[in-house]
Amino acid sequence: MRIFAQQTAMLLVDVQERLFGHIEGHDELEKHLLVLLQGLQSLDIPIVCNQQYTKGLGETIQSIRLLLGDVEIYEKRTFSCCQNPDVMEALKALHVKRVIVAGVESHVCILQSVLDLLDAGFEVIVCADALGSRKAKDHELALLRMTQEGARVGSVESLLFELLRSADHAQFKTISNLVKAL
Repeated sequence: MRIFAQQTAMLLVDVQERLFGHIEGHDELEKHLLVLLQGLQSLDIPIVCNQQYTKGLGETIQSIRLLLGDVEIYEKRTFSCCQNPDVMEALKALHVKRVIVAGVESHVCILQSVLDLLDAGFEVIVCADALGSRKAKDHELALLRMTQEGARVGSVESLLFELLRSADHAQFKTISNLVKAL
């Protein structure tokens, strides 16, 4: 399965103030998330952003909030983003076949969202270096489970270059410069 920009959206999950600092390797994860988001924005790929119980976990971290600008953020109380009808409506309204998933935590909200996306008929690509959990083992096991269930796994750099398809793409230099930061 190849990933084409015009068939793809991104689901960003729970990158929030009171949780993110507890995620293993959060500084590196933040860097990867920012590169991924900037790259996707340069390719006009829509981003659907979620927050788990904002009152308890806070807002999306500032660096990402600033980058997202006026992107709508969906509030949720369920672990799966897909249990929020507004999120599913937003994804279906985009008329995409594939969803790139990134954020935290890999073994809870990411995993459950991925399972529900697959059940809803989407092809799912989890961006392994733009996901995280508090414990590395939970992250590793979640990646294993997601692949067993049918999700594909990629990295920020590989996904962005696959979406470009060619060095002739108008955004090649932008993406190339972004991934140099990784």
